[in-house]
Amino acid sequence: MLIRNFMLTLPGLIDPHVHLRDPGQTHKEDFYTGTAAALAGGYTTIIDMPNNKIPIATFARLNEKIAIAKKKIVCDVGFYFGSVGDNLEEFKKAKNKVIGIKLYLNETTGNLKMTDLNLLEKIFTAWSSTKIISSQSMPLHSGILSTKKSKPLKKPLKSKLPILVHAEEKRVEDVISVVRKIKIHTHFCHVSTAYDLKQIIKAKEDNLPISCGVTPHHLFLTEKDVETLGPFGKMKPPLATKKDQEFLWKNLKYIDVIESDHAPHTVEEKTHKKDNLTISQHNPVANVNERLNYLSLEKSQTAPDKTIDKTPFGVPGLETTLPLLLTAVSEKRLKIEDIIRLCYKNPSKIFGIKADPQTKIEIDIHQSYIINHKSLFTKCGWSPFDGWRVKGKVKSVFVRGTKVFDNGRILVKPGFGIILQPNRQDSDRDRI
Repeated sequence: MLIRNFMLTLPGLIDPHVHLRDPGQTHKEDFYTGTAAALAGGYTTIIDMPNNKIPIATFARLNEKIAIAKKKIVCDVGFYFGSVGDNLEEFKKAKNKVIGIKLYLNETTGNLKMTDLNLLEKIFTAWSSTKIISSQSMPLHSGILSTKKSKPLKKPLKSKLPILVHAEEKRVEDVISVVRKIKIHTHFCHVSTAYDLKQIIKAKEDNLPISCGVTPHHLFLTEKDVETLGPFGKMKPPLATKKDQEFLWKNLKYIDVIESDHAPHTVEEKTHKKDNLTISQHNPVANVNERLNYLSLEKSQTAPDKTIDKTPFGVPGLETTLPLLLTAVSEKRLKIEDIIRLCYKNPSKIFGIKADPQTKIEIDIHQSYIINHKSLFTKCGWSPFDGWRVKGKVKSVFVRGTKVFDNGRILVKPGFGIILQPNRQDSDRDRI
C-alpha cells in the first residue's frame, strides 16, 4: 500500500467468485465485458463459476470455455469445475486446468441427490485423491505455469485445490461434518447469516481447513431493501436481516474474502418486460435510459410478488465492490489493510494465485461520485447500488507492468489477459 498525492496504490485485487455467462448467455455478459468491468472495479484477477447454460462439468466443455475466453479477456481469469456428483471420472482430466471445484448442493441429476451425505463424501474423496500432473516448472506469477523448459517432475503434484460450496443452515452442518472426515480445504461462498457464520467460526476454532466469503450486497443491503429494489434485490442467498448484517460486520476477522458473486441478468429478464428484449440481444448497452425506465419508476414501489417469484437470482458487483469498501474506510468502518486482506492476500493464499509485483491499481481516495447505471462496463447495464454516493475512484490499472485501464478507458485489446493454471502443493498454503 502506498499513498502519494491522495493517490492510493494497491496490488491488483482478486475476485474468486464471478459468473461471466460466456458461453451460452452472452446477452447478459461475455468474457470481454465482464473482464472490462473487473478492471474498472480494480480487479486484475477473477475466477469464473461453472454454472453456464450448459454447466462446465466435462473436460470437453471446460476446454471449449477456455478457448473462447483466451480470445476475449482483458484481465487474468481462472475457472472452476462443476459437479453434482455424476462426473467423478472427469476430475482427473479437469484438475490440471482449474482453480477448484464448485459443488451445487441443492441440485439433483437423475437419482443423485446432493443431500445424501454419502454422495458428498464420495465427491470429497474423489477430488482430494486426484492430483495435478505437470511437466512444467512451478508458477512464477499470477498463478500461471512457466513456459520455460524444465525437467519433468518425477511425481505428480499433490493438489490442495479447494472445494467451494453454497450451503445454508443444515447444509453448512452437513458440509462441516464431511470436512471433519475428509480434511480438504473447503470454502463456503457468500455467507449471509449469523447462524451460518457461527457454525463456520466453530469449525475454524476446531482447526478444520475451512474458509468463507461474504458479498458486498450482504454487507451493505438487507431484506428491507427489497421493498425498493423489487426484483433487482433478488439474489441467492437472499438479503438477510439487519441483525445478520451487523453480525457479519462485527465478525469480519473470521471472514476470509469478500467476493462480488457478480451475477448479471438483463433488465428485461429481471422485470419480465419483453418489449425491449430484441434490442438487448442485438446491442445490450443501447438505449440504456429507455431500458432502465423500470428502475426509476419503481424504485419507490414494492414490486409485485409474482415478479419476484419469476425473476432470476443475482446482481452485478465487479464495479461497485471496491468503491463500497473504500467508502466504508472513509466512514471508519474498515481499514485499507482490511481490503488488502480480504480482496488480495487471502484470495491469493486460498486459491493459489501469485500476483506479479507490477500488477497494481491506483485510486483517488478522495474522489466522491454517484454510482450510475450509464457508466458501467457490465453488459447488463444496471446495479442495485445505482444512486449511491461513494468515495474512492479507480483511476489506473496495471497488469504485469502494462497500463490496461486509465480514467474510464480500457487500453488493451481482447485477449490480453491470461488463463490461470493450478498453483498448489501441499506445503504451499499457510493457514488463513
